[in-house]
Amino acid sequence: MKKQGKLQYLTNGLLKENPVLRLVLGTCPTLAVTTLAVNGIGMGLSATVVLICSNLVISLLRNFIPKQVRIPAYITIIAGFVTIVQLFIKAFFPDIDSALGIFLPLIVVNCIILGRAEMFASKHGPIESVLDGVGMGLGFTVVLFIMASIREIIGSGTWMGIVLTADAITPMGILKMAPGGFFVFGCLMALANWLSDRKRGKPAVSTAGCAGGCAGCAGCAQHAEGADAEAPQNDHPHVEKGEDK
Repeated sequence: MKKQGKLQYLTNGLLKENPVLRLVLGTCPTLAVTTLAVNGIGMGLSATVVLICSNLVISLLRNFIPKQVRIPAYITIIAGFVTIVQLFIKAFFPDIDSALGIFLPLIVVNCIILGRAEMFASKHGPIESVLDGVGMGLGFTVVLFIMASIREIIGSGTWMGIVLTADAITPMGILKMAPGGFFVFGCLMALANWLSDRKRGKPAVSTAGCAGGCAGCAGCAQHAEGADAEAPQNDHPHVEKGEDK
């Protein structure tokens, strides 16, 4: 049972408590950097490393950090790891550093990292906190990669630097703009909600007996049955209303 609980910390961030699609955190970098799949991977992995390291340190120091200054302390710890990650990316992946721009140092105040520090790492042990960081980080990275891949393939006709459509299909440039980002984000969020409801066994609304859709359930068979049940019963169905016996 204990192992199953720890495994759940790792898997929650993938779908059930996905930080982007279910908790709706980190929306700004999600929309801004997902024009290219490489950028999505770079941003996701950077945030994952910072999330794992900060969760571990905050969990180890949770009994020594005064509650009155916990938020500044968390930000300081997170900022230290962000600086290390940024220096590493600048040294070995300068193109990704240029593409991510200001959003890389803004990981310091990313809602996902600060939220997990406050809500999870400060209340759980180091092992659970590391597993939570891995799960949430992977969930964030997967969403960024999928969203960036969709926008790059349809919006540019390329993927990971490989030309896919050539001149056969005209790319939809709007997907590389803000409206396209919101559209793809909304579609992925709807898909995640549908999968979550399906996994929980939430019943869908039955439309059996509907001839073609009825606004307000006016023509729904279930609505009609309910109305018949509430209507008073006539003991003499063959006697019309107002007819003299």
